[in-house]
This record gives sequence, C-alpha cells and structure tokens, in this order.
Amino acid sequence: MTPDTDFPEVFSRLVAIMRPYGEKLICTRDDETEYYVNTRHIMKNKKPLFFGAVQIRKNYVSYHLMPVYVFPDLLEGQSPQLEKRMQGKSCFNFTAVDSSLFAELKRLTEKGFRAYEDQRYV
Repeated sequence: MTPDTDFPEVFSRLVAIMRPYGEKLICTRDDETEYYVNTRHIMKNKKPLFFGAVQIRKNYVSYHLMPVYVFPDLLEGQSPQLEKRMQGKSCFNFTAVDSSLFAELKRLTEKGFRAYEDQRYV
C-alpha cells in the first residue's frame, strides 16, 4: 500500500456496511486491515458458514460477500459498474471510495443477509 492511497478510507466505509451484520452474527476479526464475519450455522465440515469480510490487500480493498456465492440470483440486476469490481464469485475490489457503488453493495449485503435468514443460516 502506498502512502497516497485511499485504502484506509475505503476500508472504513466498507466496514461500515458490514459492521451491522458483525454485530448480529460472529465477528472473528476486527482490526485495521480486516473485518471478518461468520454465521452461527455450522456446516458439514464442522466450520461456521462464512458471511463476509473486508480486507486491505496490496493493490485494493476487498469486500467478500458469501451470500452471493450461495445464492447467485442475488446478483441479478446489479449494475455493470459493480460487476466490473467483481473478482471471482463473491468478492468486490475497490481502490477508491465510490458512494454509488457502496450504496449498491449495502443493498446487496442486506439482500444477502435476508437470504441467509430465509434459509435459517442466521
């Protein structure tokens, strides 16, 4: 991370989206580079079901949202701009604050939490 990056602000804004779910579920890590949230639902491998995380990486800040992996239909109707931020099936990467994409990500996270609730994962 270079000193002129916006990564701490990006991280802070993305954690603000994830934090309400960490307060309802199990936050396993909350520090200056990572915020990690699991559910109480234990899977067949005897590990908790992952909900989401925010992590500062070398070249971007990652927002992981496992409900979109479990329920890909949650991504229907997402903007092309948010889709461009996707890496893999459940990760979105940012290098700068983007209020409109963060608002969309907030709505997507809410939908993901409701989908987990519907399946009794939370």
